[in-house]
Amino acid sequence: MAEEQEAGIPLNELDAPATQSSDEELAAPQSAADLEAVFDVPVRISAVLGHSKMHVSDLLKLASGTVLELDRKVGEAIDIYVNDRLVARGEVVLVEDKLGVTMTEIIKTDR
Repeated sequence: MAEEQEAGIPLNELDAPATQSSDEELAAPQSAADLEAVFDVPVRISAVLGHSKMHVSDLLKLASGTVLELDRKVGEAIDIYVNDRLVARGEVVLVEDKLGVTMTEIIKTDR
């Protein structure tokens, strides 16, 4: 019994108190106003057309006009990353004289 008690207090009462969190505290922000503190934080967005692997010897042979074969087909969705995290997929579009991406799928991730 002495092992189970310390200074007359049962050991289970010495455990750290459980923090009580309501579902509201754990939920994601409900409006844009809740995110106002991070509005000006810069993020890096990348639209990846595809990937390719090659040996260094082949890499050294690349020259202007060389075509790199990627792992995607024409018309297949491209990956959109925010700070190196996949967040969406989309299609390449032409916006005036520049390339753009139309988002076709938002990737939901567990955090």
